[in-house]
Amino acid sequence: MKGDGLLGCSKYCLEKEVACPITECRLWIDFEKEHNCCLISVYENGRMTLREAADRLGISFARVKQIEVKALEKLKKRLSGTSLLF
Repeated sequence: MKGDGLLGCSKYCLEKEVACPITECRLWIDFEKEHNCCLISVYENGRMTLREAADRLGISFARVKQIEVKALEKLKKRLSGTSLLF
């Protein structure tokens, strides 16, 4: 079925071939080609480069790189405080 693994609203947008109008959604991006939804972007394209993400978000590659570095720092801090059982 088209859209397996997506949220209901994302499935609806794919099936009806409409851009998502819910700009308050935390998954909304201003990229009508992929229905204004980051879930649909990932669903249709798989992994993306930082440059592809920057294009979809309408920001520079450098800014996306800054966000990535900050997020990885936060993850590292959070993981260092827990003991992982493998």
